[in-house]
Amino acid sequence: MTDWITIANDHLLAAINPLGAELSSLKDAAGRELMTDADPKFWTGRAPLLFPVVGKPAGEVIRIHGRDYPMKQHGFARRLPFTLIDRGPTHATFRLAESDETRVHYPFAFTLDATFRLDGATLHTDIVISNPNAEDMPASFGFHPAFAWPLPGGAERGQHVITFGQNEPDGVRPIADDGTIKAGSLPSPLVGRTLHLADDLFAHDALVWDHVRSSSVTYGASGGPHLRIDFPDTPMLGIWTKSGARYICVEPWHGIADPEGYAAEFADKPGIFLVPPGGSKHISMAVTFLP
Repeated sequence: MTDWITIANDHLLAAINPLGAELSSLKDAAGRELMTDADPKFWTGRAPLLFPVVGKPAGEVIRIHGRDYPMKQHGFARRLPFTLIDRGPTHATFRLAESDETRVHYPFAFTLDATFRLDGATLHTDIVISNPNAEDMPASFGFHPAFAWPLPGGAERGQHVITFGQNEPDGVRPIADDGTIKAGSLPSPLVGRTLHLADDLFAHDALVWDHVRSSSVTYGASGGPHLRIDFPDTPMLGIWTKSGARYICVEPWHGIADPEGYAAEFADKPGIFLVPPGGSKHISMAVTFLP
């Protein structure tokens, strides 16, 4: 087992697993765990980083310049070891670069840097995706943190809600049986700006907003601690759990699963961004503990 890298201040302690640069623990000053317990009965993930795809590619392949490359759901970054390149008491930066293994799935040179940084009661996660190639590099990226449900020290599970920062008049995108995205939309599950959490919301997989207007949500229950999740750089959002699990995933995405039956170029897929030659793409998320 790879040793987790810890950073801490007077408010929070975060532990990051170099395998996938995955945030594996986030505790408040009282030592209470704010992340999932990763019960293997439900899901062993904690907060994977999704790159270079978000969601399920149709047929588990992506097409680049007319050639098909094998690609699993949510990409390969979550399954590969990152290198620790910088560390201090309250910050740590991890890097993943292309290798013979990644080129089997994605024919580009790249670096993916993930910096975790504590500032008061906020954990910032800053992503930099750099393109050293002589051509545009198509990619997508997503966060996938799983927070404790219920949060410690708060109300029971059924009283937790997620409140969006803005009105979200659009519905959510339905997910096909193969994990791709169907055309059309389903009615919004929100009451006003609030999602009242319950297992039956996720009977057909995640709730997916492909044009989210909010850049933050707040999660918690009345009378207990809350988390505010800020995602200023990601235009899509997924929320997901499995029935009975002790976590809720709040997933800011710049990318989405393939449309059902998609067979066109990866670069033309909805949600893809292009990193210019010699350029980089910056994507950030912040989690603030509100006692």
